[in-house]
Amino acid sequence: MGRMPSVLLIVRSVVSPLTRTRLFRRAAPRVLPTIEGIVTALSGGRMQLSALLVPSLVLHTTGAKSGAPRETALMYTPDGEGRAIVAGTSFARDRHPAWTYNLLATPDAVITVRGRRLGVRASLIGDEGRDAAWARIEAQWPGYRGYERESGRVVRLFLLQPVHEGRSRAGLEAEA
Repeated sequence: MGRMPSVLLIVRSVVSPLTRTRLFRRAAPRVLPTIEGIVTALSGGRMQLSALLVPSLVLHTTGAKSGAPRETALMYTPDGEGRAIVAGTSFARDRHPAWTYNLLATPDAVITVRGRRLGVRASLIGDEGRDAAWARIEAQWPGYRGYERESGRVVRLFLLQPVHEGRSRAGLEAEA
């Protein structure tokens, strides 16, 4: 993952506990997508608000029921192998987010990272890989697994593997 600037570590250590409050979990699902959309639109897709604190991407999926295109801004964690881990925490809600159903139905998707589009194939991380994936995620955002405990469900974790040949193994590592 590389060395993180100390200022970013300090900001994350201050902001991270705030994201686990009831007020944040209640307000964020309504407020953040609107703000994120405005920032993304103003920057022509090159910037996300969440990307100021953590590596972020926009996941483009096909609706599991509708077949319609869907997009969701998500935090991701590089896995050290050029792939991305995404967690369906949904702000500790008791239901899985829609994008996880979309990936289960159609694992081929596209991501946009800093304005660049990349085809990916999603695979659900099984029981044997969950603890290692969570350890990586929490190294990036301390306490993030708390959303799983608070939701009362097993959060779906996905590994996003780039699918086109021209991409190096360092694929999503350089974005972090």
